[in-house]
Amino acid sequence: MNMSSRFFQNRDCEFFPCHEGIPAEDFNCLFCYCPLYALGPDCRGNYRYLESGVKSCEHCGFPHHAENYSAVLSRFPELAALAARRREGSSHDS
Repeated sequence: MNMSSRFFQNRDCEFFPCHEGIPAEDFNCLFCYCPLYALGPDCRGNYRYLESGVKSCEHCGFPHHAENYSAVLSRFPELAALAARRREGSSHDS
């Protein structure tokens, strides 16, 4: 199976690698902006909330480990359900 859709690196990125503790050859940039961020505390990553209320994923490398591609994709139904709930909530405001 061709793995090109499961792994991508941008070594020219000024932030590469943006998280410590992941070997450069295994660092996956495919999920540069983590799709699990929207799940808030249910993302299961190593996050913390800053005093400003912003969720910081600075110490989370979960989506950047190449072997976690399938695990990230397996969470997409939760993201779809979250989007549906938000859509339903906003339709009542119209």
